[in-house]
Amino acid sequence: ITVKEEEILEKIDELNKNDLIDGILVQLPIPKNLNKSIIQNRIDSKKDVDGLTDINAGLRINNEDCLIPCTPLGIMELLKFYNIDVLGKHVVIVGRSKLVGTPLMSLMLNNDATVTMCHSKTKDLKNITKEADILVVAVGKKNLITSDMVKDAAVVIDVGINKDGNNIVGDTDFNNIKDIASAITPVPYGVGQMTQYELFNNLYKAYLMRNSK
Repeated sequence: ITVKEEEILEKIDELNKNDLIDGILVQLPIPKNLNKSIIQNRIDSKKDVDGLTDINAGLRINNEDCLIPCTPLGIMELLKFYNIDVLGKHVVIVGRSKLVGTPLMSLMLNNDATVTMCHSKTKDLKNITKEADILVVAVGKKNLITSDMVKDAAVVIDVGINKDGNNIVGDTDFNNIKDIASAITPVPYGVGQMTQYELFNNLYKAYLMRNSK
């Protein structure tokens, strides 16, 4: 990688100033020699269709109108479409990334769910996931969640993407969990489709935010 961080920041500044550009995102991951936080936060928060700037993160935490990361937003829309109410439910999120887990925690709390966040340092993961009314897994580890880790009639949302030979699989043992869960998302053709949909929703919203007058 020969591109310099200054060059990327200059390009973002150029796009920020261009009124014909409504949305900007940094395709992650980026090389380790580049400062992800500085680059992401250079994006105009009203063009931040990934919803990852500190400004949008702060607005989201405070339940203010903003651009929200696409995957968590898609998960909330998916639950709404299938009339799965999160109010008062125990939601367990496995994976605390800034792209999925952390923003989803804010959205769930803003919708009156009780949330437990699990991560690589969590002890006794099985007993925690077994208590979930709604279990969301976004780690990137094949078969991390097995059938004995899911309670009867739980809703399971699998955000993981893993290679299994020529196939793409999630973080859950789908075939052995599907008969236990009341609802479960497949991989592929599950949450990933919603992420794409919400990206275009965010792009349209960004246009409206900048052209509200």
